[in-house]
This record gives sequence, structure tokens and C-alpha cells, in this order.
Amino acid sequence: MGILSKVEQHSETETTVGLDVILFSGRANPQLAAAIARDLDVRVGRCEIDRFADGETSVRLGESVTGRHVVLVQPTAPPVNDHLMELLALADACRRGIAARISAVIPYYGYARSDKRHNELEPIMGRVVADLLQSVGISHLVTMDLHTPQIEGFFRAPVDSLTAMESLCAAMRADLPKDFVVVAPDAGRATLAAQYAQCLGAEVVVLHKRRTREHVETVRIVGDVAGRACVLIDDMISTGGTLAQATAVLLDKGARPGIVIAATHGLFIAPARERLDIEGVKAVYVTDTIASPVAGWPKLRVVPVAPVFAAAVRRYIEGAHRG
Repeated sequence: MGILSKVEQHSETETTVGLDVILFSGRANPQLAAAIARDLDVRVGRCEIDRFADGETSVRLGESVTGRHVVLVQPTAPPVNDHLMELLALADACRRGIAARISAVIPYYGYARSDKRHNELEPIMGRVVADLLQSVGISHLVTMDLHTPQIEGFFRAPVDSLTAMESLCAAMRADLPKDFVVVAPDAGRATLAAQYAQCLGAEVVVLHKRRTREHVETVRIVGDVAGRACVLIDDMISTGGTLAQATAVLLDKGARPGIVIAATHGLFIAPARERLDIEGVKAVYVTDTIASPVAGWPKLRVVPVAPVFAAAVRRYIEGAHRG
């Protein structure tokens, strides 16, 4: 009732963003969608999402979108294909309902790791998903900490590629002692770790790996961790293998127990919790881009990022309609 009562204070076509805006949520993270709606002071629209007996997705909007700016909120988190299909169906329903514009807030962008081919017989699924989203009428994308920044280049539509860095840094500071270092678990996250280090005023350490057909091993550390607290940074926690291995290496090299792990997206696919719920780890920070499948874990800290998304949506809506 809180959201509805706010909307009733405005005219039929007016919200605090000054325009006729409505937000719809898929089933991946309705809590985040509701939080974004509250920050925008708009309603979460009525819709029915179901699945037929054969697995096909069924979507039906519960109210008109004609001439309105629609905001869809749906991370394409596991089960990725189901959530992606829900988003496509919602967008197509809005397009066919003659929505004026469709913005998609996709806090976690699935298939972002498939940004290039490793051989001639592989697809580039990050591009395939981008094409699908635009084909159903999405004209603006808002996402956060893409696994590969070049995904943004797959879109003709404008993309707001946000970061959770400042939100995570602000939340972590209370858990960080003096003389800590920020650690990249591999060379691919060195730039990300450097950005966090600048935000937190710390030094950077980078772990370098060697991949073989059988396994991946850390073979070199650039920087000193002996006797120092560590903040281990990544963009996502999937099965936790990379971060668990990095934690073991840091402790073996003399890092102080009580390592803090921070990542934007907490997928926590089994056995991620078991791998990271060890004595040497003090806390695990993630944001609420994904509805966490992990409950009752004292080490887990979930940082809200709805205001970051709401601010980006507000800027785009106001700018698009001024233009």
C-alpha cells in the first residue's frame, strides 16, 4: 500500500520523475524491483508470469502501457534462460502494447562471459542476448559491473553501465583494519582491484595464474601480503572456486587471517558457500543485484544498490523526455 498511496497523490500521468512511468518486475528479484520503484516514486505494475506444463513462459500485463515509459527490472541470474525469456516476453508485451519507451534494468547480465570466440565453432552469446533484447523493443539498458566491459559495445541502444564499487567500499570500511591491501584474484581483475584500492586508499596485489588442461594454479604474486590484512575483489561469486583458491594462496603466503571478500554479484552456486565459509575468511560482501540463494550465513553482508539504479533511470527518463 505504501507505493500505491504515493502514486495516488499525483495526477494520473504524473510521478516525481515528472512523467507517466510504470515499472514491471520479472520473478528473478522482485525485492530489488520494489526498492527501485520506491526510490523513483512509481508503481510496480500488475502482471502475471507463469510457465506452461511444457516449460513455455506465459506473461500477461495487468494494465495498459500505451504511451507510457516502461521500466522492466530483471537480472538474468540462474536459472538464466528462464529469467531471460521472462524479460523478453515482458518487453514484447510492452512493445505490442504501444509503450512509448522501454528501459530494462538488468542488474546482472547473464552470458557476459561469452564475449568472444575461442575457436571458430563457438557462438558469442553476449552479442546474441544483446540482439534479442533490442529486437523486442528495449531502447535503454541499465546494468552493473559487467563481467566484460565490451558487452556495452554490442548494443546500439544507450547503456548505463554502473558500478557497485562506491557502495561496497562504504559498507566494507568498518571491517577493514589498518595496513590492508586490495587483492585481484587474477590478472583479469587487476584493473578492478586498482579502482577499489584507489577508492579505499590502499595498495594493490595481483595473483597471476597458469592454466593447463587439468587445472588452474597460482604461480606468482605481485606485491607483499605477509602479515597484512587482505580485501579480495571480484565482479561475481559463482561457484567460489577462484576466490577459495586465492584465499588459500594468500594465507599460505602469510596474509593475516580474516580476509574480506567483496563482489558485486553473489550467484552462490553450490558449493560456493562451503568453499568460502572457512576460518580464514572474515566477511563476504555482495550487493542485492541477485536475490541471494544463501540464507542464515553470518559472514554474508548484502549491500543494497537500488538507489544507484533509480538515479540512472531517473536521469535517462528526464533527459529522454526533455529531448
